[in-house]
Amino acid sequence: MTVLAAIFGTIVLLIILWDGFEVIILPRRVARRLRLSRLFYLSTWAVWSWLARRVRSNKRRERYLSFYGPLSLLFLIVVWATGMILAFALVQWSVGPPQMSFSESVYLSGTTFITLGMGVPHTRMARAVLMLEAGTGFGFLALVISYLPVLYQSFAKRETSILLLDARAGSPPTAAELLRRYATGHGLAAIDELLREWEIWSADLLETYISYPVLAYFRSQHDNQSWLAALTAILDVCAVVIAGIDGLAPWQARLTFAMARHTVVDLAQIVNAPPRTPQPDRLPAQALEQFKAGLAAAGIAPTSAAEFDAKLAQARRLYEPYVFALAERFLLSPATWMRVSNAFDNWRTSAWERSSSGLAQSLFDDGGDVHT
Repeated sequence: MTVLAAIFGTIVLLIILWDGFEVIILPRRVARRLRLSRLFYLSTWAVWSWLARRVRSNKRRERYLSFYGPLSLLFLIVVWATGMILAFALVQWSVGPPQMSFSESVYLSGTTFITLGMGVPHTRMARAVLMLEAGTGFGFLALVISYLPVLYQSFAKRETSILLLDARAGSPPTAAELLRRYATGHGLAAIDELLREWEIWSADLLETYISYPVLAYFRSQHDNQSWLAALTAILDVCAVVIAGIDGLAPWQARLTFAMARHTVVDLAQIVNAPPRTPQPDRLPAQALEQFKAGLAAAGIAPTSAAEFDAKLAQARRLYEPYVFALAERFLLSPATWMRVSNAFDNWRTSAWERSSSGLAQSLFDDGGDVHT
């Protein structure tokens, strides 16, 4: 019986240590489905998202969902630590003196793991296990302490670009608003620089989520912003430019589109979210005509009116199924193509006033860089 306990405890310990290595240290995607952390997130997110869908208020739902990412990370660390303490307790119980009960082994294992050292076993083997656990506990705590700052630095880096998109594409960001503001302000040619920055951002996002998948569950600072909405808006802009805009070369848009699509496809694979047909259609025929009319009002004309619709539809089929799969998995809303008429940019509002629209209008109408 004691031998079986030692074998079982050793197996559990190795499983937890390997899972922690893959999550914290290994900088690449793990394709294996049977993983402790994967089972943890599948089970906890299923319950958390099920409860979130029953919250009617959008703000309350977003506030509730915003707790999952940080809390799940803390709970996962607790699961790892508890599993290792129990695994070492089984080994201690098997190699310790016969009069030691399992509850005493758990106490000895727990105090040793958190480096308190409240007991001294009587056998050499037990002392060796005790030293091994003390070293494991110390190393585990060191990894956790170093892991959290890196995680939050990556989160801050992700959110910076999303916040900068506010004045450029609205809140939430839309392709129509971004194109209109650039056309009437800085000029369409400046979009290439923006798309180049978002090509790099998309690559950083993919690399970050491969190394730290938990970040995908971290919500943005504002309820009407998210990493998925921002990424979708950029893909929409790239699709429009690739479809053909007079006076704007599609080269940079193609590069950014390729990287951004690569990101949504790989993220869908990481979280096992198969692509699905967008329902409802984000840009039905009537909305497409309104979208083109808005572009025309801003002085944006397609290179070939006969080919624009077909090329745009072809580009959308390459990424929208994956965007909708990710939106369903993380309970995020993908960006719309056109701005909601009564929506204000986040920078124009505060907790003390509904909007500063009059002041903002007078400040920015002449410059043309930001139109609200």
